[in-house]
This record gives sequence, C-alpha cells and structure tokens, in this order.
Amino acid sequence: MVKSAIIGSGNIGTDLMYKILRNSNILECSAVIGIDPESEGLALAKAEGVHIASSGLEDFSSVGLFEEIEIFFDATSAYAHAEHHKIISGAGKQLIDLTPAAIGPYCVPVVNLDEHLTQNNVNLVTCGGQATIPMVAAVNQVSKVNYAEIVASVSSRSAGPGTRANIDEFTKTTALGLEKVGGAAKAKAIIVLNPAEPPLLMRNTVFTLSEEMDTDVIEKSIHAMVARVQEYVPGYRLKQKVQFERFGSNNPVKIPGYGEFKGIKSSIFLEVEGEGHYLPKYAGNLDIMTSAALGTAEALARKRF
Repeated sequence: MVKSAIIGSGNIGTDLMYKILRNSNILECSAVIGIDPESEGLALAKAEGVHIASSGLEDFSSVGLFEEIEIFFDATSAYAHAEHHKIISGAGKQLIDLTPAAIGPYCVPVVNLDEHLTQNNVNLVTCGGQATIPMVAAVNQVSKVNYAEIVASVSSRSAGPGTRANIDEFTKTTALGLEKVGGAAKAKAIIVLNPAEPPLLMRNTVFTLSEEMDTDVIEKSIHAMVARVQEYVPGYRLKQKVQFERFGSNNPVKIPGYGEFKGIKSSIFLEVEGEGHYLPKYAGNLDIMTSAALGTAEALARKRF
C-alpha cells in the first residue's frame, strides 16, 4: 500500500478520506492535516484510526510520518497551496492539487492523465472543469472546437468557504482548462450557486462551436466519453439528448469577443450525483473532485511507487 495524506479537513478532504478508506486497494490514508483542532473532519479521521495533525503542514513536515508518505492531496485553497507546494516539492513528494491554484499542469483523468504521470504536482482544475472538459475534448476529437462556453450550477449548500473564496480562480482556471486540456481555441466559464431548497444536483451546460461534421459522429464521441467518466464517477450522466444547430454563410452566429461563426453548435446537458460517502448526494461538484483525485493518485501510485 502507498501511504497518502490529505491536507485540509473540510468537506472535500473528509470525503476524499472516506473514498480512500473504502474504495482503494492501492492507497492507505495515513494522515489528515488541518489547522482547526475542533474541526469535524479531524474528529472523523481520528475515529477511523487515521493520524491527525491540527497545526498545519509546516509543523507536520517535522514529524517522522511525513517522510513515509509518498502522495499528498491538497484540499485547502488556492492561496494556501503555494506554500504547500514549496514544502512538498522540496521534499520530493507527489502532490495532487484539488484547489484552483494551477501551479502544476492541468489534469483531467480521462483526457490527459497519461501525459502527467511523471509530474510531481498535478492540478485537477476545478469541479466544473472535471465535469465539462471531457465533453469539450470529446467534441474536439472529431470536430475542431473553435469556442466553448460552460455554465456550472451547484447547490449553494455544497459550496463551502474554500469554493466561495475562489470564485475568480474558478472561472479563470476552468476557462484555461477548457482550452489547454479540452482543446477549445477560446473558452468561457460561469459558475452559479443555486440556493434552491431542497438542494439540486450539480448541473453543467456545455456549448461548443466546432467545424462542420456529421452530428452522429459528434454524439457518438460524447457518449463514449461519458461512459469513460462514469468508470470513476458513477453519478455522471447526460441529462437529455445532445442538441445540434448548424450555422452557414447565410446564418452565421455572432459571439461577443469571438466574431462570426460557421459550423456546428453542440449543446450538452450534464448532471452529476455524488456517491454519498460523506457528502450529500447533491454535492456532485465536490464528489467529482474527490473521485478524480483518487483515480489520479492510484494511476500515479501504479506508475511511480
């Protein structure tokens, strides 16, 4: 078993702990590191027999257990990640970043994980990125995507202080991920915190403008990518049939900041339901991050350790 540790004892860190404990036969959750001795996450980790540290990563790095751990997950904030990166990379350890800090290369398991198996720090973009980048990549595999726009709608009850503090980073990082990983020439991302009660599942709307192609080919590529994501996120699914529109010389569509477009517009509507390990099932936005983190870590463990 490869020893791992989670930095951050909030919702994401705690859910990830349960995923490792219950789902992985490769990783051992050896420690959870927080900064609040009274946090629920640290109490739950202690109850599971996991070593806890309540004074942050810098203090934990002086503990003997630090040297035994091969993989660290950072489930804190973009601001805090910069310091964590210095400590962990300086010690030659593997770091998987669940914040929007984007110090390491963007990684979406089903799209580009194989390219980054030798990187010491990989960034999981954002929850919206993990949900929508595979769809943009699926279209781009068969029809060059010139523009992509996504709207990620999540329950406000599933958006903790870390998410709320990183809204700007979310939109910028997701848009860049749609371009760098998804393959879109230009992209835009929007996040909506939905206050509805009872809370709604995570919903993602993906619009792509791509070059002329048989829509059956595009749809087949999208469905194949959905099936691949479902291998590690079972609650990931299309909400309805993919919709297509054609724009030609007689009816080009005008996109602000982009110009006129001719080709195929694909509209993809997604829903993400969590597994309910620690987080409620409506928190699919958090579940897709912890699922991607686990899948990435296991692949890295097989490759490197």
